[in-house]
Amino acid sequence: MTLRIPPLQALRALEAVARTGSLTRAADALSVTHGAISHQLKGLEDALGVRLVERAGRGVRLTDEGERFASRVKVALAELADAVRELTERRNPRQFRVSVMPSFAARWLLPRIGRFVAAHRDIDLDVRASTSRVDFRHDDADAAIRYGSGHYPGLVTEHLMDDAYFVACSPAIEGGVPARPVDLARYALLRCENEFWEPWFRAAGLGWEEPTRGPRYEDASHLMQAAVEGQGVALARTSLIGNDLANGVLVRAFRLSVPSPHRYFLVYPSRMADSPKLDVFRRWLKDEIAADSNAGAGLRPAPRRPARRPGRR
Repeated sequence: MTLRIPPLQALRALEAVARTGSLTRAADALSVTHGAISHQLKGLEDALGVRLVERAGRGVRLTDEGERFASRVKVALAELADAVRELTERRNPRQFRVSVMPSFAARWLLPRIGRFVAAHRDIDLDVRASTSRVDFRHDDADAAIRYGSGHYPGLVTEHLMDDAYFVACSPAIEGGVPARPVDLARYALLRCENEFWEPWFRAAGLGWEEPTRGPRYEDASHLMQAAVEGQGVALARTSLIGNDLANGVLVRAFRLSVPSPHRYFLVYPSRMADSPKLDVFRRWLKDEIAADSNAGAGLRPAPRRPARRPGRR
């Protein structure tokens, strides 16, 4: 009898559920819907004739058979990913793939990327914009730039730069540019997912709570464009302001800024630590960040320190 191998998508769904412990988080990790994960798991169980997942309260957990199978699938997928990377590297040894957040790609990286291309024609830079955290065991990426706490277990982590928030709006906004923080009560406050006004309110001496009304955007670059269009007042980030202040399409409403609780990091698997292409990209990033700082863009580069390797604190 010929053994029928289950579809790769179904195996990836099982591995993601085992890794994240949740259908929802597995769906986010694979950039698919919750229903797609459920469908893939059901098809996998039907094909194998074994129950792999069971209900556990409001969530799910793997059965004993599911745990054993998922552990083997994890190893197999990792080996397959390594084989694909090796083949791709041999086919195009000049390629360097970096995963970045869409907002950072649009507002910081892409306006500068021409300088990298011009200076390093021996490297084919492949930029992948995604809100999902890259999984280097399965995803086709060599490095990533992430915005967060810097806690990325199992990866080499290098602090690139800090960030800060300030209030910005179009100079042509209806009602004029607010003159005092308390004047913000008269304006639509633009909001972005996982970015909050309350710390700025507190620093400005306002006892206001986090806004619950007004336009809300998932991506920070969309929020900035809404501010340019005069749709409201934005809590802007120095890393994403681009040339909008210099070009006059946005203005700072007040001098006050507050540090972001998150920072930018370059992360990559230890297998890439000695990569010449990674070293070139790292040095270019840090040169660009230093140039911004020297030009008064408000970014503070990371201090020179060794990279944080897996297992180090």
